[in-house]
Order: sequence, then C-alpha cells, then structure tokens
Amino acid sequence: MLLDIQSLSHKYQSGKNTKFAIKSLSLQVEPGILGLLGPNGAGKSSMMRIIATITKPSQGNIFWQGQDIIKSPQILRKELGYLPQYFGVYDQLSGIEFLQYIASLKGLDKAKTNHTIEALLHKLNLTHASNMPLKGYSGGMKQRIGIAQALLNDPKLLIIDEPTVGLDPHERASFRQLLSELAGERCIIFSTHIVADVESIADRIAIMHSGQLIQSESPSTLLHKVANKCWQLTANLSELKHIQHEFIVSHSVRKESKVELNIVADFCPDARAISRAPSLEDAYLYFTSNRQAQTGYARAS
Repeated sequence: MLLDIQSLSHKYQSGKNTKFAIKSLSLQVEPGILGLLGPNGAGKSSMMRIIATITKPSQGNIFWQGQDIIKSPQILRKELGYLPQYFGVYDQLSGIEFLQYIASLKGLDKAKTNHTIEALLHKLNLTHASNMPLKGYSGGMKQRIGIAQALLNDPKLLIIDEPTVGLDPHERASFRQLLSELAGERCIIFSTHIVADVESIADRIAIMHSGQLIQSESPSTLLHKVANKCWQLTANLSELKHIQHEFIVSHSVRKESKVELNIVADFCPDARAISRAPSLEDAYLYFTSNRQAQTGYARAS
C-alpha cells in the first residue's frame, strides 16, 4: 500500500453554518487504477485537492509510503502528477512551449525534460500538433496535453479529476485506454461521476456520497453485492411515473405502448418482473440512492 488516508475530514463555512465536504473518510490505495465515483457534490474534488497537497484537511492523516504528507507535503509533490477538473491552458502557447513552461515551474532538468516532452507528445499522439497553439486543440487534445504535463516528472501517484467532461465518446474511449497503459506500478486515482468511464479499467471502485466513503471494492465484488437486486420489468407507460417514484430505475427503453425497465430493488418489484444480470451502474445507483446511503457508512480498506 502506497497511500493511506486515515479519518480524513474537511469542513468549510457556508454563511453562519459549518458544512462537511468530507467526513471521517479512510481509504488505502495500492498500485493500479482506483475509480472514485460519486454524484456531483459528493466531495470527490475536495478529496483530490487534499491528496494533491493543495488543500489542508480539517482533520485526519495521509501517509505516502509511510510518511505524513500533511506535515511534509514536499515528500509527495516530487512524485505527484495532477490533472484538476478545470484545467486551464495558455491558448497562445504551442503544446511544446506549454510543456516546457510547466517543466520549468516544476524545477525539472531542462536537458532531460526536452527528451521527456518529445516522448510524451509521441505517446499521447500529439507530435503532429506540438507546434500548434493550444487554442486550436480539441477537447480531447487538451485533456491529453493535461495528462502530458502531469507525467513530466514520471509520477508514482497520478490524480485525475473528472477528465472526460466535454469529450465525445471516441475521445473518452481513447482516454480510458491511455490510463490503462499508464497504470502498472503507478497509483492512479480517477475521479468521475460517469460509471462507464471506470467500469472497464478500474482495479477497484470507491464510491462517495455526501462526503463519506460508502463502498470500496473490486468491480466484481460490487456486482456480487447487487446480484440478487436487479430486475427487468415490462410495464405500461401509464405505470412509469409510479415505478420511478418507488424504485431505482437504471435504464428504460420504450417499446410501442410499453416500457422495458431495469430496476434495482431489495425485493421483486412486481409479479411480472424477472431477475437479470447486474451492471456496475446498478451498483452505483443502489449505493448512492438516499435510501441506501443513509443506512450506514463503514471504513473501507
């Protein structure tokens, strides 16, 4: 285990009220890809900023290879790569100029950096655009240049926060493939609220809800936990509103005057329903629904 997060909490003032962005969160991270899932406002970005040593938590400890990075953040910064949710670029700079600028900010050796930049541009399929101003880059290209700047120091911990927002399906698929190639002995924390972005590449899934960690398991274990809670029901359109109010509906397809529904529920929702195989989205919706999320939170490791 490389990263050990212990009883992490972070609070902030909202007017006269104190609110928790993160509350008593504990998590251990090993090499591979950790998919951090949660709805908007779950606390994912707050946790990413704390792990990246940008924000100091209100309480708790974080150890990187056994060393306290809250007391000594520079220990991790040398081995950290970070792509924040809102990644700004200097539009007038070319791709290669931007990477050279970021490398200088990180204090990297210039001679070695030029070789590293050339290799990264090739790996990320950006060589053809290396001298093009960043304002001409597509959304996918900007995300790839963002990954390139995060990899300049060959980090052992790579933190990526909501990287696929605004990307088309092809760009998202390419991005997932890239992360798989970057894993190996590296720790990658990939934060998103889009289940499809992590279901095929994550070694482990951590699910957050309202600032708390509610699940941390392998994808197969999460599927097993909801295996007997997934149902398919073909109902009349007139029943749809009532069913959506009573149950978690993960997917629906209209077929003439009927609608075929995928439902997640602790019990068979209707005599017409049949059991079906679970998906990771079923598990995500089940555990983040208010009914389930309020039943209790356990320490994950």
